[in-house]
Amino acid sequence: MSSKSNDQGRAYEYITLITLHAEISKIRKSQIVENNSLLAAKDAWNNMSEGMKDLLRISAQSFIPTIFELEPLILEDDGDIVELLIQKDEQGEKGDVRDILIVRSGIQWEIGLSMKHNHFAVKHSRLSHKIDFGEKWYGQPCSKDYWNKVTPIFHRLQKEKALGIAWNAIEGKSEAVYLPLLNAFIEEIQRSYETHKDLPKKMVEYLLGEFDFYKIISVDARKSTFINAFNLHGTLNQNGKRRKASVYVPDVLLPTRIVSIQFKPNSDNTIELYMDGGWQFSFRIHNASTLVEPSLKFDIQIIGMPATIITINCKWK
Repeated sequence: MSSKSNDQGRAYEYITLITLHAEISKIRKSQIVENNSLLAAKDAWNNMSEGMKDLLRISAQSFIPTIFELEPLILEDDGDIVELLIQKDEQGEKGDVRDILIVRSGIQWEIGLSMKHNHFAVKHSRLSHKIDFGEKWYGQPCSKDYWNKVTPIFHRLQKEKALGIAWNAIEGKSEAVYLPLLNAFIEEIQRSYETHKDLPKKMVEYLLGEFDFYKIISVDARKSTFINAFNLHGTLNQNGKRRKASVYVPDVLLPTRIVSIQFKPNSDNTIELYMDGGWQFSFRIHNASTLVEPSLKFDIQIIGMPATIITINCKWK
C-alpha cells in the first residue's frame, strides 16, 4: 500500500471514530481512548485536503446508522460507558484485523470494524528466505522440499539487493522469480493439506483474523460504503435487554476442503484458491519496492464469499 493510501486509511479511521463518538453521545455515555494510534490517525486527518475530508466524513456518516441497527448493544444504556479506540497496527500481525474497537467493559462485550478506503485487500503477507508461511498461516512448518526450491531464488535476490539493482532491470523476472516461487507455494499447500485436513479452516482464520468483525469499504467513485459481516464465531449481532437488532446477521461456516489451487488463467503472478462453502481467494505476488529486496509481497483478495456473509450497501447522501 502506498504512503498516500495508508494516510487516507488512517484518516478514515479517525473520522469514523469521531463520528461514532458524536452519534453515540447523543444517546448514552461514550469516550475515545487516547493512544499513539489515535494520534497518528489524527495527524493523517489533519494532512488531508478539505475535499478528501468531506469524502471521508460523508462515508463515515453513511454507514454508522446501519452499524447501530446491526449492533443494538452499542446504544443500549445500562449506565456504563462505551469506549472507542483505534488498535495498533501490530495487532494485524497477531491475527486481529480490526482497526476500530467499540467496547463495553461492564458487560464484557466488544465489536470491531476493519476499515478499507478504495480497496478490498484482505492482507499483504510476504514470502522470504526467513518467513515460514506454513507455520505462520496454518500452524504447519514448511517442508525441506519447499525451502530447497525457494532458498536459491531468495539468495539471488539478496545478491542483487547488495548491488542496488532495480526490479525492472531483472530480465525474465516472471520465469526466474514469480513462477518458481508460486509453484513452490502451491505445492507446499497441497502437501500440507494431504496430512492436515484442518488447513482450510486455519488459513481462513489467518487471512480474516481470529475475531468476528464488520468490514467497512468506502468506494468513493460509487459514492457508497459497503458493510460485510464476518460472523465466523457467532459473536456479532447480539440483542440487548431492551434493544433488538433490526438487521439479522447469520453465522458463517468456515471451509473444510480445498477444491483447487492453481494459477489464474493467463497470469504469471496470481494464483486462485477455491474452497468449499463459497470461499475463494486470489494471491497476487509483487515487489513492493523499486529496488530489489529478498522478499515479495502478496496482495490477497477475497474473490468469492459464502452467501451467509451479508453485504449492505450504504449510499451516500
